[in-house]
Amino acid sequence: MRVPFVDLARCHDRIRADIRAAMDPVIAQSSFVGGPCLTEFEASFASYCGVRLGVGTSSGTSALRLALVACGVGHGDEVITTPNTFIATAEAISQVGARPVFVDVERETGNIDVGLIRDRITAKTRAVIPVHLYGCPCDIAGVTGAVAEDHIAVIEDACQAHGAEYRVAGRWTRAGSQGRAGCFSFYPTKNLGAFGEGGIVVTDDPGVAHRISMLRDHGQSDKHVHAVEGSNERLDSLQAAVLRVKLEHLDDWNNQRRALAEKYDKLLAGAPVSTCPPGPECRHVYHLYAIRTEKRDALQEFLKSKGVGTAIHYPTPIHLQPAYKHLGYRPGDFPVAESWAREILSLPMFVGLRDEEIEYVAAAVVEFFQSR
Repeated sequence: MRVPFVDLARCHDRIRADIRAAMDPVIAQSSFVGGPCLTEFEASFASYCGVRLGVGTSSGTSALRLALVACGVGHGDEVITTPNTFIATAEAISQVGARPVFVDVERETGNIDVGLIRDRITAKTRAVIPVHLYGCPCDIAGVTGAVAEDHIAVIEDACQAHGAEYRVAGRWTRAGSQGRAGCFSFYPTKNLGAFGEGGIVVTDDPGVAHRISMLRDHGQSDKHVHAVEGSNERLDSLQAAVLRVKLEHLDDWNNQRRALAEKYDKLLAGAPVSTCPPGPECRHVYHLYAIRTEKRDALQEFLKSKGVGTAIHYPTPIHLQPAYKHLGYRPGDFPVAESWAREILSLPMFVGLRDEEIEYVAAAVVEFFQSR
């Protein structure tokens, strides 16, 4: 059997007619940039997240960078985040002129270790970007509590966590709703993915939303009035049309992912791997299903020989990437993040993944360890 790491066609085949119907009006109106389709999606996604405002962007990276600028972060500032994430999180920080300041992660979840944040705060700290890794929400109440007295902005990197939830003060809330801004990516493989690139910032702060709306559109406050220096980082209307159709299915798809993950958990219960379970205060949406083992590389090769697609997210933590050598970090500075980089392996996880495929993948993992 061959089991792909991801197969988007299985999901898209089910909604192909609905997507075409949604795109037809955009084509008929020739309203490809801006227009009602975009504003309707922005409002719908913001409401889904439990906030008032949404501003579409050209990517999740743009969402992070523009959110930082809108929150007043710039040259000479510091932003606390995690080294165990995709490099876009740090790129957004350094590209606004600020310095990424890393904090190690929790051994169980790979998310930022809240207990270490306060030790990294300085007079230059302007924001913290917690990452909801793989669709597992971090301790957002702990993050906001850690920086509240210093009036530091919390910008949630929810690029992998569409629809994920955490319990705050006894109430379930969506990822992206508890910081000053929440940032999402609509890269095609995400739980809510476009037919190309895209992103969004959600917020309850009208000032943040207004500034991002200008920044993404060459700094325009009105037609031909460029109030600030901006860029072209808009979400186009055809992508918004696709995303609005998909948004209606997101909760169902996330529930399917949870059911697939539960099946993996049961089948791998006897194998010497960590399945990275979520804590009781969060609802994981399994953008990725990751396991940990010290024999990661050998296991990946074995699964490849069995026709199973896998991926590593992420093989090198950001503080050890060549692009950030100038920050002066060394191996051993963040030992938990570095152990994740050595041990993590993502197994197939996508809507439409079949029970027999999960059984095959899990059996192959068990076989690998039995053979050792």
